[in-house]
Amino acid sequence: MKKSKIYPWYFALGSVLIYTVLSVLPGIIGIGYSFTDWSAYSKEIHFVGWKNFINVFSGTEDYFRYILNTLLFTLITTLAKTGLGLLFAVLLTDKVKCQNLHRGILYMPSVLPILVTGLTFTSILHPKNGFLNEFLRGIGLKGLAKQWLVDKKLAFGSVMAVDIWRGVGYIMTMLIAGIAAIPKVYYEAAAIDGANGWQRFRYITLPMLRQTIAVTIVLNVLYGLKVFDIIYALTNGGPGHRTEVMYTAVFKMFSKGLYAAGTSISSVMFVFMVIIGFFMVKILTKDEVVE
Repeated sequence: MKKSKIYPWYFALGSVLIYTVLSVLPGIIGIGYSFTDWSAYSKEIHFVGWKNFINVFSGTEDYFRYILNTLLFTLITTLAKTGLGLLFAVLLTDKVKCQNLHRGILYMPSVLPILVTGLTFTSILHPKNGFLNEFLRGIGLKGLAKQWLVDKKLAFGSVMAVDIWRGVGYIMTMLIAGIAAIPKVYYEAAAIDGANGWQRFRYITLPMLRQTIAVTIVLNVLYGLKVFDIIYALTNGGPGHRTEVMYTAVFKMFSKGLYAAGTSISSVMFVFMVIIGFFMVKILTKDEVVE
């Protein structure tokens, strides 16, 4: 049966309208303001053309580093969350003791407020009195105690590690739901044929999870491209802008009253996310069959 006969096209009008008003329209308005000199220091707004975008890409500010940091954060956290989430999902769909307890423990970080996570890990990773360094010193590994959020070489990796810890449980939950939807008859047939655990995972679980994995990857990529809160809570872009990403730069521009400059950066990221999201959905769902 065709889906068009089950769900008429006009059923989607409400959600499309809400999404347009709350997401698309503000983005378009922001793009318009990015061509002006809008700021807190003038009551008048003048059209300045491409000046703000030229400043973004001219190298007067270290925006290329912020873009690189954003892309690096997106790539590493997406791969780590998806890989670890898949691993935990497979392990916790087998018969293990206290299965629901393990799932709950892994999922719990994803429901914690960002502020709570930031304050907690700022304390844990404190260079002098942090729990992690105190623990390492206590077990005789003083040489491994580091300035996790202060050292320029370690700060960005530490922030990504915290974000992975926070988000992997959410991805695991989505993948567990996908695994639960796979008909058990496939596994029973494979067991009769003598397939081992790896073979069942490779030829049954992974192919059947393809669409679910595609969704998690798209969500992770879009989250990574617009990341702000976890970095702001932990380092505020420091030390020395080493953890600065595009949206922390936008926030700082608005804090300085440079609204048009901040909006131009945000507009670049908005267009970039739309393009990336569109092509990712096309690539990851190109073989999907709709009955």
